Amino acid sequence: MSADEGTGLLDGVELIDHHCHGIVRTDLDRDGFESMLCEADGPGRWHGSLFDTHAGLGVRRWCAPLLGLPSLAPADDYLARRRQLGVDEVNRRLIGSLATRKFLVDTGFQPEALTSPAELSAVTGAVGEEIVRLEQVAEQVVRTSDAARFADDFRTELSRRCAGAVGVKSVAAYRVGLRLDAARPTDAEVAAAAGRLLRAFESGEPARVADPVLTRFLIWSGADLGMPIQFHVGYGDADVNLADCDPLLLTPLLRALGKLDVPVMLLHNYPFHRHAGYLAQVFDHVFVDVGLTLHNVGPGAPRVLSELLELAPFGSVLFSSDAFGLPELYVVGTMVFRRSLTGYLEAGIADGAWTSEDAMRFATGICAANARRAYRLDAS
Repeated sequence: MSADEGTGLLDGVELIDHHCHGIVRTDLDRDGFESMLCEADGPGRWHGSLFDTHAGLGVRRWCAPLLGLPSLAPADDYLARRRQLGVDEVNRRLIGSLATRKFLVDTGFQPEALTSPAELSAVTGAVGEEIVRLEQVAEQVVRTSDAARFADDFRTELSRRCAGAVGVKSVAAYRVGLRLDAARPTDAEVAAAAGRLLRAFESGEPARVADPVLTRFLIWSGADLGMPIQFHVGYGDADVNLADCDPLLLTPLLRALGKLDVPVMLLHNYPFHRHAGYLAQVFDHVFVDVGLTLHNVGPGAPRVLSELLELAPFGSVLFSSDAFGLPELYVVGTMVFRRSLTGYLEAGIADGAWTSEDAMRFATGICAANARRAYRLDAS
């Protein structure tokens, strides 16, 4: 059985998942599994089981049949079947059921616990490509550098890491928010900020980049390499201050980066997806998705996707699952996306808004061709 069957217009259309993470290598108990279902830390005293979320219901609906259970099998039965099959077989059945041909994998969060792009390829048969997280590289460099050398050491290491990668990512939203000055910082400003980080690290604090000057330096360094730049935007876990994550706050920086002709990818975007759609329309180099969002809003997914597409050009919209840890999230994210996009495009055909040929062009672009163009994947 394939998770991609029965999606009408998109049957057989390949996907490029332009933003995801690796999967866990070990079996999980129920609390461990639930802690990865959505952006909550885990099942809690007050909100109860996270199976009682749209993501949890999606697992029971779409993944249970792939493991040989009826759709919407109880959570306990699902987890028992998962343990019976073992993690390797579960991973093979779930992710192997998808029509995804490339996964662009953010390797910057918990890399020790999750599969690498190469390991994900071995499980799926698809191609795994790396997205380098800027903050992770900086936090490694600062451990062996000093304030005066940091800028050069970082540029050298980033260039080395990006030699085999297809893009970079910033988690500025989590660290300093998105109200970033557009100006490129000077090396003197970077040295002063690196000195502050080094002093904090030497005093026993974690090496954690949470400085606006360093954040801007990292972004500009990635742009100087000509790398597509991903930004986390909007919805995330409790570490993010959502009010600081509106993509409109990036407008001055987007203008400045546009002069380098570097693609910028705005990830997730909920509840600011309409703002992101506007930015994709007015800036030729801006691409958008609603990955992570769709499988968390459940029946609201078609509405959210249609709201993104109110203004965003069809050529600026990408697919992502933002799956992290659980192979189930690849399946649920993919199924909800495919069904939502199919419904949107088929409704447009029925209404006379576009032809069936137009709809297929839009579909193949959003599912894969836009990502192939933006990340220059035919050359990778």
